[in-house]
Amino acid sequence: MQPDEELFTRQLPTDRFREQTDPVLQLEKINVNFDGFQALTDLSLQIGVGELRCVIGPNGAGKTTLMDVITGKTRPQSGRALYDQSVDLTTLDPIAIARQGIGRKFQKPTVFEALTVLENLELAMKGDKSVWASEQADRISEPLRLLRLEGERHRPAGLLSHGQKQFLEIGMLLVQEPHLLLLDEPAAGMTDAETEYTAELFRTLAGQHSLMVVEHDMGFVETIADHVTVLHQGRVLAEGSLREVQANEQVIEVYLGR
Repeated sequence: MQPDEELFTRQLPTDRFREQTDPVLQLEKINVNFDGFQALTDLSLQIGVGELRCVIGPNGAGKTTLMDVITGKTRPQSGRALYDQSVDLTTLDPIAIARQGIGRKFQKPTVFEALTVLENLELAMKGDKSVWASEQADRISEPLRLLRLEGERHRPAGLLSHGQKQFLEIGMLLVQEPHLLLLDEPAAGMTDAETEYTAELFRTLAGQHSLMVVEHDMGFVETIADHVTVLHQGRVLAEGSLREVQANEQVIEVYLGR
């Protein structure tokens, strides 16, 4: 499955830094402790507007906890999570955070299998009372085309392939027009062709949205990353371009294993 030429303009990650550099997300000294286990320790990072950030690290590094803090599922003991430079996410509940423009995709697709592809997308938009019927149709048709689900719009989601379910869940986020997308191992279980297409998709979405991608597949990371953050034992071990991270001796020792 090769990406459609009219959908994608191939760019090197280094070509895509935008003029607007103000951080859309700024974490400051986040600490999370679960009954004596320190999951995150003084964790600080920034994600720029329109940036595609990859977060990598071994199991137990704190990647999921990090996403839980951003989405309000976990409340840190200390620290701030500033969104759009003014909203402290640690003071909001998950619903309020979603309404701020933050969408999260979990590793396992969470679609409504008894509903059609179209019904899933319509349901994802249902909370937006301001959308007129014509605008709703436009907002749904573009993700259908982009995610190659146009021919499946009336098919029950339960009959889709695993990769198609992954794409549908991404579509359910896109119709909500989020500013920041959190994507947990989006390429897991996909075919090589689907993984290649997902990489092209994310490179296209960057700039229109800010993306944080948690991923174990280093080959996938290589194709999409503007900037990489490496977590280890709840701390930021290293940050930089993928090349810089791969050359970091601490990263080699604790994660890359070579």
